[in-house]
Amino acid sequence: MTMNESLNGSMTESNAEVFFPDPLPGQERFVAPLDDTPLADVDSVNDEVPATSMWADAWKKLRRNPLFIISAVLAIFVILVALFPFLFTKQDPMACNLDNSLGAGTSGHPFGYDLQGCDVYSRVVYGTRTSVSIGILTTLLVTVFGGLIGAVAGFFGGWVDAILSRVTDIFFAIPMLLGAIVLLQMFRTSGSIWKIVFTLTLFGWVQMARITRSAVMEAKNLEFNTASTALGSSPVRNLFNHILPNSLAPIIVMATMSLGNYIVSEATLSFLGIGLPTSLVSWGGDISTAQSLLTTNPSVLFYPSAALAITVLAFIMMGDAVKDALDPKSKTV
Repeated sequence: MTMNESLNGSMTESNAEVFFPDPLPGQERFVAPLDDTPLADVDSVNDEVPATSMWADAWKKLRRNPLFIISAVLAIFVILVALFPFLFTKQDPMACNLDNSLGAGTSGHPFGYDLQGCDVYSRVVYGTRTSVSIGILTTLLVTVFGGLIGAVAGFFGGWVDAILSRVTDIFFAIPMLLGAIVLLQMFRTSGSIWKIVFTLTLFGWVQMARITRSAVMEAKNLEFNTASTALGSSPVRNLFNHILPNSLAPIIVMATMSLGNYIVSEATLSFLGIGLPTSLVSWGGDISTAQSLLTTNPSVLFYPSAALAITVLAFIMMGDAVKDALDPKSKTV
């Protein structure tokens, strides 16, 4: 035996004594053979199972959520009424006859007549188109305008973020409904749907901008953004092709929950007499007209109010369900 072999052997024995001492009585350890613990089975991945995404998992949860199913059915029904009101009534909502003033419900007129002798049922049906159209159009414009401002501020940061954040703070200090009332009173001309939509958008984009800014700031620090930058992708390309698609979850939740608020805002403005003109049928206008009949003929006020409440409730419940599906941490037990 050579000197090196003797030295290596003594070092091995010494290391064995240091790192693997004999166990004390009662502290014996058992190590299973490697063949009895196949690590390949533990670490194996089933290639036959299809890959899932966040959206697929969210849709799977939504399909099993009774709250989402009920709200989705109500929302689809409301949108169907708004798109095709002539399928639900043959009466002209503007055809009024004072001889039918405050008349009770009859065949073909289940909700009766209002003070002007107009068919309440047909006005509720056709009022759906006006109120829902304003809610959807405002939501789309707020999502695009507020989302773009928030995305640019969160992605570029620095002085761009500072300027856009201060502008956002200015508009955030103005309540949406109060600002809409003041603006509509200043420019009190012939009202239209687009006038209400642009007014609500002007004061309603702030929350969307803040949500988008936070989501973009979180997404831009992830690995895929660094990888795409290293491959030569431009900042604008990264923002629209990678950052925004991965920040859509909170934006969709915010848009879904805000839609009902915009419908209520339109009804409130019409109720105050500064929203849509009387030539357009809307729930808010009918509620404003029927408020004086609350004690004598409450049914005239009840039907447009119930339609407004059911519609807003449907979209709010849908927003809650979508929030729970896309953000499991926000779900309360």
